[in-house]
Amino acid sequence: MKVALWLLDSPRLGEKHSVKHLAGRLLKQPARQGVVVAQSRLGQMLCRDCGNARDRRIGHELLRQAARAGDPQAQAEYARLNPASEHNPS
Repeated sequence: MKVALWLLDSPRLGEKHSVKHLAGRLLKQPARQGVVVAQSRLGQMLCRDCGNARDRRIGHELLRQAARAGDPQAQAEYARLNPASEHNPS
């Protein structure tokens, strides 16, 4: 997971599609296991960078879970995506 976060945070690497794909694969299992940081970062990636509705729905759910767990980035992104439920990611 640390490698995935490093890749995404790297200024040059983090914008490349292939790097995002690899980071997504590395974050998938920890996110499924409930690791909040992985849920938050993968959720943000899926909501922002994926063109299909299925991936965006999965990203939205991951963001919701991370927001409920108290992750500030996930809370901000979830509120941006859902203005009506800004203070209630349940």
